[in-house]
Amino acid sequence: MNRRAVIVDVVLVVATFIIGVVALAALVTPVPRPVFITVVAGLVMVALGLLLARLVTRPDHLRALQSHQILEIADRSLAYLRRGLDRETAQAVCRLALEESDAAAVAITDTETVLGFAGIGEDHHAAGRPIMTKATREALEANEHRILASRDDIGCPKPGCLLRAAIVVPLEIRGAPAGTLKFYYTTPRLLNETQVTMVEGLAKLLSTQLELSELERQTELACRMELKALQAQINPHFLFNTINTIAMLIRTDPATARDLLREFARFYRRLLENNEGLISLGEEIEHTQRYLMFEKARFGERLQVVFDVPEQLLDLPVPAFVIQPVVENCVQHGIRTDGALHVRVSGARDGRTVTLVIADDGVGIDPETLPRVKESGFGTGLGIALGNIEERLKGYYGVGSGLDIVSPPDEGTTVTLTMVLAEEEG
Repeated sequence: MNRRAVIVDVVLVVATFIIGVVALAALVTPVPRPVFITVVAGLVMVALGLLLARLVTRPDHLRALQSHQILEIADRSLAYLRRGLDRETAQAVCRLALEESDAAAVAITDTETVLGFAGIGEDHHAAGRPIMTKATREALEANEHRILASRDDIGCPKPGCLLRAAIVVPLEIRGAPAGTLKFYYTTPRLLNETQVTMVEGLAKLLSTQLELSELERQTELACRMELKALQAQINPHFLFNTINTIAMLIRTDPATARDLLREFARFYRRLLENNEGLISLGEEIEHTQRYLMFEKARFGERLQVVFDVPEQLLDLPVPAFVIQPVVENCVQHGIRTDGALHVRVSGARDGRTVTLVIADDGVGIDPETLPRVKESGFGTGLGIALGNIEERLKGYYGVGSGLDIVSPPDEGTTVTLTMVLAEEEG
């Protein structure tokens, strides 16, 4: 109850008590008639004042209580609805809503099936069954709420079901109905504006949560698809050059050719594996070193690569393919027609922040091109790879994580990968 309502109630109770004492005394002992009339009039005025005061303060109290209920249900349901709308999450949200509301039962459906049901009638309004209520289908078709004021409207086939009224409100994703939220009551008397407003407000918040979870799912799916495209993308020049190198070595150094061919098979098997989760930094470096075997066989002493990553970082979980594509870009785009290309891969940790730096002394990136290299779809592999890496780093590690590129003309390129670890990892 809000403070203003409490003050009004206290004042009126005290005034009523005082006037009541005077009125009681007037019945016991003789008092002048004007005094008695005044006392009775005072009681009437107090009663009217109490009624008016409650009419003024009660709506605020109801709105505050209603808002609290809605926010409490929405807050507690967030952890479930982030996973989307299914039978498990719907059932959990129904139980939360039942605890925090005056409903006799709560149900959630998708467009065809009852996903969750909690409360009176749970024994026969079971989740997993098709939607029985005609009004629920009408609410989905019209994308408007429906009020059911009788047992016949609810359409429960079980004799003796105690549910006599309901409010049905659509749940939306991107403006289209994706299901319904249903509050049931044991009497139509509870079908007031307050209850309807509360159910509609809760449905809007749940719809927003569902839409955000769908957006997260689509973003994650797009990231996975882009990673799969990256994995499946076999650079034809790299493939052709590697096969050519192995073919030449077959004549001049058969043993090395066999080793390279074996490692080549391992390299592409690793490339095409399902690597949507995290791997250790050591595994990522091993995969990068295997790639470099083929490039070193091709360029010989013109390619020099050094790894300087502390051993304590090798077990760090990282997204797959965050170093190898960057090193591949160094070789493809940085090597000079004369002289050697030096590449250094180093790592460091400062508190919760881990940085991996891949630097080369190659030809660098043209100043006009540099601002665009992380754009999605830019170039023939360079932009796609770097953009994909940055999105995955941000997706896994959050704010502060990402990829930075510095490339002075003709002075080489430095790519810095930043990963801000969670507190429990820090």
